[in-house]
Amino acid sequence: MPLLSRLTKCVEALASRRIGRLLLAVWLSYGLPAAHETARADDAALEYQVKAAFIYNFIAFTQWPSHTDPVMNLCLYGEDYFGHEIDKLQNKAVGTQSIRVSRINNPEQLDQCQAIFFTKSVNDNLTELMRHLTGKPILTLADSPSAVSKGITINMSLVNEKVVFEINLGIARKTGLDISSKLLQLAVKVHQ
Repeated sequence: MPLLSRLTKCVEALASRRIGRLLLAVWLSYGLPAAHETARADDAALEYQVKAAFIYNFIAFTQWPSHTDPVMNLCLYGEDYFGHEIDKLQNKAVGTQSIRVSRINNPEQLDQCQAIFFTKSVNDNLTELMRHLTGKPILTLADSPSAVSKGITINMSLVNEKVVFEINLGIARKTGLDISSKLLQLAVKVHQ
């Protein structure tokens, strides 16, 4: 008798008895969270894989004033939810430049970046961090609620299992960044 059939018969037998139902409930309650956590981890990995691709396109569709360095510094600030997904952008070409991915822990180093992704872990300090970057031609990115109102240029959200984004065009213009009209058309909201 195949293993699956035997397991099914055991579960049915246990379920028919009162103590068996209790054991079955305990077994399922311990077995399902692990499966649920695995599914959630897979979903998070896919989410950040997609967000890394969005970040590449945000950089590709943005022009910086007089930035001629052959390297485009993309910095990650805060807890790293990307894992190796963001590292796939390392050395990837954007026009005549290549991307260098750096993880930054010191806020004093942020002005060395041309693009910064602020993770959810720093959302409470975002307003203060943005104050230090005011007027500097840095593309600021996040995926935190209300990040645009705290001074972030482009904020991503997960809505119905789709990554969407909003753009603070007023901030981009104040910092001298030129965001492509193609990118603006794809945004769910553009703040002036």
